[in-house]
Amino acid sequence: MSHEKIEKNVGLMGILIAVAISFGGLAEIVPLMYQAEAVEPTPGIEPYPPLQLAGRDVYVREGCYNCHSQMVRTLRFETARYGHYSLAGESVYDRPFQWGSKRTGPDLARVGGRYSDEWHRVHLINPRDVVPESNMPGYPWLEKTRVDASAIVRHMRALKTLGDPYTEEQIAGAPVAVDGKTEMDALIAYMQALGRHAPRPGASPEGDDPASASASAGGAP
Repeated sequence: MSHEKIEKNVGLMGILIAVAISFGGLAEIVPLMYQAEAVEPTPGIEPYPPLQLAGRDVYVREGCYNCHSQMVRTLRFETARYGHYSLAGESVYDRPFQWGSKRTGPDLARVGGRYSDEWHRVHLINPRDVVPESNMPGYPWLEKTRVDASAIVRHMRALKTLGDPYTEEQIAGAPVAVDGKTEMDALIAYMQALGRHAPRPGASPEGDDPASASASAGGAP
């Protein structure tokens, strides 16, 4: 079959392009399914407890990933600002993952513990109170909205069905864990957990080049 015949037949060319892309995608994706570091959690990574899971739901619902990524790349200037580059095993229990593709605001993969709960609370209510140049919108209503315990129980059961190792005791205890908590409390709990179990600056997990990681520097989320 000559190139000329293919190029003149739009339908045939479209089919062949789709086939080529499919084979290329399979060649990249299938090997990852058999690599332990891509499918097993890194040390310390566990399924989100109820309050953090509720906060993650708020994070996804409000579209925070549209402005904040959660993936530190292996570039020197990224690890110098945010900390150790992200590992696949950190996102094993993220459904969907929050890597993001745009940074109107800073990356949040390593924000856990960098600021106090009160700082996050003020920042979420009115970002310009702590970061004058911020263009982030405020989320004051989160402080008035209670976490829906029944929704969290259903979510945990769904995740257990997908393979997350939640126990029945953990699921049964979810209503108590979120009792009286607001969506603001939940979102702060989620952000405070981000990156807590990441490799320390200078570490070299899985034999990677330690030169790609360096000390973490500050930066407002």
